[in-house]
Amino acid sequence: MSIPKTSRAAVLTAYNQPHEIREIAIPELIPNAILVRVETTTVCGTDVHQWRGDYASLTHPPIIQGHEIIGRVVALGSGREQDTVGNRLAEGDRISWTYAFCNNCYFCRVAREPTLCTRRRMYGWLCCDDFPHLMGGYSEYAYVLPECDVVRVPDSIPSSLAAASACSLRTAVHGFERIGGIATQDTVVVQGAGPVGLWSTAMAAEAGAGQVITIGAPSSRLELATQWGASRTIDIESVPSPADRQALVMDLTRGRGADVVIEAAGVPAALPEAIELVRRGGRVLVMGLAANTTPVSLPAGVIATKHLRVTGVISGYFPHYYRALQFLEANCSKYPFDKLISSTYSLERATDAIRSMAAMRELKPVIDPQL
Repeated sequence: MSIPKTSRAAVLTAYNQPHEIREIAIPELIPNAILVRVETTTVCGTDVHQWRGDYASLTHPPIIQGHEIIGRVVALGSGREQDTVGNRLAEGDRISWTYAFCNNCYFCRVAREPTLCTRRRMYGWLCCDDFPHLMGGYSEYAYVLPECDVVRVPDSIPSSLAAASACSLRTAVHGFERIGGIATQDTVVVQGAGPVGLWSTAMAAEAGAGQVITIGAPSSRLELATQWGASRTIDIESVPSPADRQALVMDLTRGRGADVVIEAAGVPAALPEAIELVRRGGRVLVMGLAANTTPVSLPAGVIATKHLRVTGVISGYFPHYYRALQFLEANCSKYPFDKLISSTYSLERATDAIRSMAAMRELKPVIDPQL
């Protein structure tokens, strides 16, 4: 493929304002970098919060948003010949890639928790005035940094699903790993029916859970949760009381509570409710509240007296990207994962996609920079 001199991009220049279409210079490739033509970028709930200015302390416009990206290789920098598991890379290959972790700090090298890297560079977050400029998916082209781990996307996986797997599914994969997985016949309660909650529902079902109870709204998302493996759903619009939801879960678990509760709702009230829903000696996985700073109230001794294991997770690194794609490849024919994807938008309509998702009219919109 020939390398153009510029890339069209939808740029966030001010919070709560329409994106601005700009021509961004494409820099020369440094060793081990990759230039890709963006095939698909899916919109994350984080993009909505970012556009609103909820993360203003972490972002510095102008920004090219979008971190759920699948691209086709246009050019490989010298030294980059394979993906991270040894597959040969060539022009035209579809790839997914991680954030750029420094691999040279305490969290990367000693704690072995790259997602906590103090010098990580994240796609969709960095000022596009700075090198290498093309660090987001709302763009015709993206620049894959040398520090990024890369995996070739299997031919059987549509680009839209592969893109979605690069955030919500890889986070769920990481979370399940951190809690030690799901045991056969466990009762799993999933709070939230957005992308993270839906992937968690499918993963729990595939792990052999005895029952998977998904709590959320609206009803259309709960119908999808059933198709993705939920044995029971609880609609928070028809059962608005946490006490009533707890009573339903207790009835389904012989009065004990769930073995595992997965918080994927992102609503602060979900955490105290999770503590009530889980059985004594059970496990709580907190995923949806990663960026939420709202204080919540819990009885001081409840975690100790219930003998709970409460685990948090944020993002993921290469094994989770890779395993997310493996999960899709193994189960795409079993579950209607394609129903996660909603409308497709051009770069010029990126703001429409954000606003539609914010209004909950969309579950997982797609930005196609080539439209």
